[in-house]
Amino acid sequence: MAMFESPEISGSSTATVIGTSRSESDLNHFAPRRRAVNNAVDAGTRVVERNNSGNGETVDARDRMESANFSRENVNENPTNSDTRFTYRPSVPAHWRIKESPLSSDNIFQQSHAGLFNLCVVVLVAVNSRLIIENLMKYGWLIRSGFWFSSRSLRDWPLFMCCLSLPIFPIAAFVVEKLLQQNQISERTLILLHILISTLAVLYPVVVILRCDSAFLSGIALMLFACIVWLKLVSYAHTNSDMRSVAKSTEKGSEGCMYNVSFRSLAYFMAAPTLCYQTSYPRTASIRKNWVVRQFIKLIIFTGLMGFIIEQYINPIVQNSQHPLKANFLYAIERILKLSVPNTYVWLCMFYSFFHLWLNILAELLRFGDREFYKDWWNAKTVEEYWRMWNMPVHKWMVRHIYLPCLRNGIPKGVAVLIAFLVSAIFHELCIAVPCHLFKLWAFFGIMFQAPLVLITSYLQNKFQSSMVGNMIFWFIFCILGQPTCVLLYYHDLMNRKGSAD
Repeated sequence: MAMFESPEISGSSTATVIGTSRSESDLNHFAPRRRAVNNAVDAGTRVVERNNSGNGETVDARDRMESANFSRENVNENPTNSDTRFTYRPSVPAHWRIKESPLSSDNIFQQSHAGLFNLCVVVLVAVNSRLIIENLMKYGWLIRSGFWFSSRSLRDWPLFMCCLSLPIFPIAAFVVEKLLQQNQISERTLILLHILISTLAVLYPVVVILRCDSAFLSGIALMLFACIVWLKLVSYAHTNSDMRSVAKSTEKGSEGCMYNVSFRSLAYFMAAPTLCYQTSYPRTASIRKNWVVRQFIKLIIFTGLMGFIIEQYINPIVQNSQHPLKANFLYAIERILKLSVPNTYVWLCMFYSFFHLWLNILAELLRFGDREFYKDWWNAKTVEEYWRMWNMPVHKWMVRHIYLPCLRNGIPKGVAVLIAFLVSAIFHELCIAVPCHLFKLWAFFGIMFQAPLVLITSYLQNKFQSSMVGNMIFWFIFCILGQPTCVLLYYHDLMNRKGSAD
């Protein structure tokens, strides 16, 4: 006879366990109960596994239940007492299943990583707090009173007037479309006029910026606005041309697209957060005014944060660095790595401020329904996926007005993709080189370099068949190889131009 005190049994009295063999009647009495418990546990485990596949806690709960069943089958029990006393007996095997480590390649995506995410947050807070203190000790407070507005901003009034006059070009496009609808001009003349109008919509701001000694931010804002106007004008002309073709093919009574030139549709399109013209868009029922106010406050905060990082962190780094192509290789790598962190923060702030906050504010005010301005580009496995997901308005415009028309005209798919990158490279170069008054083609070559990167990253992704490998390669190119290098190149070339001009 053996006696022990069990902590699992509630109450003040101790439990006595008799270690002798169980009688035949006891086994017959307890066997149905054990089978019912085991069946209920197995059924419940299967339901939980179906509903919570990939959850490590489900597996642990199943292990505990099966371990308890195993102990009841191999240990002499007293059916009148609680079964939980026999769950963790020394005679129960501790290893009886084939299991993978939580961080193994076969099991890593089936586990919760909330703790590791919290660790990354803590490390980021610690590292960035040290950088903030180090920056303040080394450079002091660099934000001056003229951070938001200064007397130099008054010299940018020609750019502001140019921006206000850009709506002339959409009005001109509407007039020529109306003239064609009234059969006052030919289709060939219409095409030539659309080419002339859209070209002037870009060249006019370029001339104004190059003739004025304006701030870089004012110049880049005007060029972005001019490029948006150009993209919208191309979509307007191309879509109307296609609607005319469809209307002509369905003149005999079959249902088709009705070609109608409406100034109201054009005005809404020019203001809407889209680059693809159509006569009507999905609309929401009402405007959430309180929501707009909250988003606008966020926009002010993140815009200020972006400017603070540029002034306090990026400017000192680039001012105290040498030209990356003329310096020592290790020194250039160190400068690029140091610049990559604040540059990534600025890029993320810009993305959130423009693509999420501003475009959603504009969509809410215009009751524009389709608000898929971006997809989860941060999960991109290849460069191609990134370009397809991070800027949906431009992506839809490229597919609709460049890529698919090229394929319909017999151009191979690879050439069509190259043409799309060429158009993107030209406008990236215009938006940076014109405000800087500097044509070095760094932005152009940076975008064109994406074309071979699409092939390389797609090959690596197919070879390794791992989302982690492709995503890490994407983030390396995104954070280190591209943007910080271009920032250093443009800054030093700009400083050299100003030095030679003086």
